[in-house]
Amino acid sequence: STTYTLKGGWNSIYLHGDATHATPDELFAAYPEVLEVWRWNPNPNQVGFTTSPLIPSAGTAEWSTWLRDGSSNSLGQLDGQSAYLVKCSGTTSNSYSVSLPQRVLPPSAAWVRNGANLLGFPSYKNGSTYPTMGSYFATFPAAIAANVKIYKYTGGDLGAGNPLQVFSPTTEKLDRNQAYWFESAVVGNFYAPIEVTPSDSAGLDFGRTGSIMTVRLRNRSAATATVTVSTVASDAAPSSQTAITGSVPLTLRASDGTETPFSGAITQVVGPQSVVTMSFGINRGAMSADVDAFYASLLRFQDNGNLMDVIIPARASVASLAGLWVGEAEVSNVASKVASSPDSTTPRSFPLRFIIHVDESGTARLLSQVFMGALVGEGNLEGLCTREVGLKQDAKAGAHRMSVGHLPLDAVISAGSGGVALGETLVREITIGYTDPTNPFVHSYHPDHDNKDARPDGTVIPLSNGDESYTITRTCSFEFTSSPPDGTSPLGWGSTVIGGNYSEALGGLHKESIHVSGTFTLRRVSENGVLIIN
Repeated sequence: STTYTLKGGWNSIYLHGDATHATPDELFAAYPEVLEVWRWNPNPNQVGFTTSPLIPSAGTAEWSTWLRDGSSNSLGQLDGQSAYLVKCSGTTSNSYSVSLPQRVLPPSAAWVRNGANLLGFPSYKNGSTYPTMGSYFATFPAAIAANVKIYKYTGGDLGAGNPLQVFSPTTEKLDRNQAYWFESAVVGNFYAPIEVTPSDSAGLDFGRTGSIMTVRLRNRSAATATVTVSTVASDAAPSSQTAITGSVPLTLRASDGTETPFSGAITQVVGPQSVVTMSFGINRGAMSADVDAFYASLLRFQDNGNLMDVIIPARASVASLAGLWVGEAEVSNVASKVASSPDSTTPRSFPLRFIIHVDESGTARLLSQVFMGALVGEGNLEGLCTREVGLKQDAKAGAHRMSVGHLPLDAVISAGSGGVALGETLVREITIGYTDPTNPFVHSYHPDHDNKDARPDGTVIPLSNGDESYTITRTCSFEFTSSPPDGTSPLGWGSTVIGGNYSEALGGLHKESIHVSGTFTLRRVSENGVLIIN
């Protein structure tokens, strides 16, 4: 929330954030002293001024208006990074405090050569004072050149004393909450001595699946600057907006790809006329709330010259893990059954591919194969099915098939416990029958491994389990961890990449169960939570 100090008569304010969550009627319902609000709409053909700024007139396209008496309502909402004139009741002897909650926006400014600019700037408030225009615009001197007229509003009626021309910009304090008229013959996008530019125009918006965002710091000055970057908790969201569950668990990403948790404050040195790019990640494992829970917080950038105070938003939502996941387990430990061989570590890991589908209800199925493409049925929508017969026949060329060689054919396995979620363990029971063609004891062309007893008289007697082959059981456990295993990139972890520790108990190969273990990583192939089981 930003509190504006207003006087009776005409004032100018600048909204660095967006207040479109409510109408002007709602925003100013508790402030009856606010009678009118006018928004300046800059455009390439705006009217210039010589001795005074453009006088507000509801008939010009440069202004949108809101009047408390309802006679004009062309201003339906208060957009961010915009300048407004506010008329209050009373005279300059009356002082009012008006607080407006705003959704934080990254800074921006657009200077036009022809006409007037009504702009505000994210200056730093040091106690009760602000930096001078001279120091703030030192790297953009055209804004305060000798031939430039600058005006500010001081309250009272419009006239010779309001707006008031600033004759000494080198000593004039630059109030971040005010908007100023500049008649400067310059084109540019200057808003601060150090530009803070996120890779997304909305800020650090990780959404449901984002994993890395960057912020570029550009030092416009000829001196080295030190920027303090700190995390700030968000205010509670207005009742009409999505509730905020907590702050975004940000991480700092180093050039080697490692990430460390980021909270509190750090400093970043930016050389003269240089650019530094900071990379921020997100620890989705720390977002333990339900699906679609909204996390939001702020990043504040302040320079050591006490000139600027820039705030950008960070936001993320908890994504559903429904969809298709494909990846590998790296088996690196096998428990030996030889008493003299206690070490279970293998010389090198062995890969086991896995395909897991999670439906919208959270049920996870282990699959031996899956098809992606246009499906049979009305509309031939793109989807997922377990057998080729589910695909539209004349669209198979554009379909994809993924398979796992170490599972029974056409297997769809949901028997077991647990689910797919960070911090949970999914257990799935795989049974390979003693006659299954994928059973390693079975060989169709070897008489000792075909489960048949061929008699001299030509009769063939089927054999039972344990005669020539054995039923094999596999209990596969997937422990999903909130952080990636050592040696695994954290990029996308918890949204597009999940994994953790893998273990398996095999029965039927030895008189005792054989235990193997390692790590596993799955990548999201599709967010489609619907699987057609053919």
